[in-house]
Amino acid sequence: MSKITELASSRLNNSDALLIILSQPDDMPHSVIVHWPAMPTVIDPKAFSAAADAAVRTFAAAVKFAQIRRGW
Repeated sequence: MSKITELASSRLNNSDALLIILSQPDDMPHSVIVHWPAMPTVIDPKAFSAAADAAVRTFAAAVKFAQIRRGW
């Protein structure tokens, strides 16, 4: 049975989000999938630091992925 694990997600603004998942299909190699917004994300300059922080925290999922991978 295939397994999907959400590694991290964050909202960049009211409509856009980042999502990083680990896909572990039974019949294919495992992969990390990054779901990006389909269109450019518009952020108020006053909110940019919060959006940048959210994006950086989301990509810190690499640490979580490394922890999961140790168990393979």
